[in-house]
Amino acid sequence: MERNEQIQNWYREYADGIYQYLIYYTGNKDVEDLVQEVFIRAIQSFHTFRGISSPKTWLYSIARHAAMDRARKKRYKWLQLEFLHSMKSSEKTPEEILHASEEIKDLYDSLKKLKASYREVLILRGIKDFTVSETAEILNWSEPKVSLTCYRAIHALKEIHQYKERR
Repeated sequence: MERNEQIQNWYREYADGIYQYLIYYTGNKDVEDLVQEVFIRAIQSFHTFRGISSPKTWLYSIARHAAMDRARKKRYKWLQLEFLHSMKSSEKTPEEILHASEEIKDLYDSLKKLKASYREVLILRGIKDFTVSETAEILNWSEPKVSLTCYRAIHALKEIHQYKERR
């Protein structure tokens, strides 16, 4: 199968998920250009894809780097994401979550206080339901690091959220 045809197949299969991931990651609903950039980068670096990882994790890794590059260029603050399973729902889109209740907005505020590595692992593991090994591939971490960081991130998020509730 030729490169462009393979990328088109991957686009049909993964573009919606990458779109939602980028909304979560950036906190911005306007990520269509960023999704296109992901697939342009995939075309440009297709020769580097060896099939060792799945196309899905390879594309999400490209999406992560594209979002980080854009953030560096624009120097905007990242809106942090939801509190794992309390926010995750197959019935809600990221746009609906961003406009949710006051309680959910408080959880977003709690997430703003987490360091970037905690946010990244929570998005991938808790919201996007990637496995530990898929998350490790996307973040270029070891699996034990993913597990430990996720554990610490959950506890840090709970502490921040509980502190805000006591005030």
